[in-house]
Amino acid sequence: MNGHIDGGVVRVGGDARQRFHDSRGYGYPTDGNAIALAPVEAAHLLYRGDLDTVDGMAFRTFVRDASGDGFVPRFLVYADLRERGFYLSPAREAWLQRVSARDADLIVYPRGKGPGDGEVAYRVRVVGERQSIPAAALGDCVLAVVDEESEITYFETACPDPTGTADIDLPTGVDADLLADRAVCWGPPATLYESGFYGTPLAGRDADHDALQLSLVEAAYLAERGAIALDAATVRERGRTVEGDRFGRRLRTYSDLRERNVVPKTGFKFGADFRTYAEFEDIDEFGHSELLVRVLPAGHVFSPRDLSLDVRLANGVRKQMVFAVVDEADGEPPTWLRAGRLTP
Repeated sequence: MNGHIDGGVVRVGGDARQRFHDSRGYGYPTDGNAIALAPVEAAHLLYRGDLDTVDGMAFRTFVRDASGDGFVPRFLVYADLRERGFYLSPAREAWLQRVSARDADLIVYPRGKGPGDGEVAYRVRVVGERQSIPAAALGDCVLAVVDEESEITYFETACPDPTGTADIDLPTGVDADLLADRAVCWGPPATLYESGFYGTPLAGRDADHDALQLSLVEAAYLAERGAIALDAATVRERGRTVEGDRFGRRLRTYSDLRERNVVPKTGFKFGADFRTYAEFEDIDEFGHSELLVRVLPAGHVFSPRDLSLDVRLANGVRKQMVFAVVDEADGEPPTWLRAGRLTP
């Protein structure tokens, strides 16, 4: 059976609809029993030997001539998902089946379902390992990264809504000093640390001289709410002096997490901005942190290699990798993005 290229698709006549579309979910029907295939679908049928040629081209020639614009990575992912037992469609063909593509490259249907059922298992974006991808393009999709040896790594991305139970009443006007790169809170109520996990006890503390060290983001957050006797603008300015523009993004993220009753603490040991605790009642009884949070500026573009490093590190310490994307110009809370390894 042969096909020919017409208007960016490969048209196949004869009994192609019954053989390829109705029974195996390839392409979409056109006239009578004919179908139209996306180039990646035609390549897969050529590879399997189900199509003999397309305009006289066998698989080798077809792939060579179509190898621009990321065609080969898309073909490799398409073939891999087919081998895993999924029916799937390139995005244009999914749109013709009235399934939302949402800027995806491939639409994968649940096992046992096809293009006409209107259900979607995954929306897949495909990139090579040396390509970059904007953070804004992720969320509610699967990122398939094809490395230089043609191995495929799948990352599931989503837009989470972090919530927690760590809610305490903050004190008012606790005595504090602003130091070069942190603050010290003197004589704070015990609940500030023990129930809210703010700060770290100063080395050598005793019953007569309680003190907490605060990071600059903690100090700025508490000063803005009148909990400590420091000028909030002064603390924020110190933070910008120490960290530059990054401080404003981290403070916005820290504040949003606290307002969600999630406890953020430094994630330095894990190469992140924060680690977080969703449930926190007492300093003597709390579990492991659940999330690693990296704070990113609006318009951030991921390198797949860096994304893979972050996700692998989080998995290695049994946490989820979450990114907070902050637009400093709009004054809005961060946009949240989660990424994790996926085996389809």
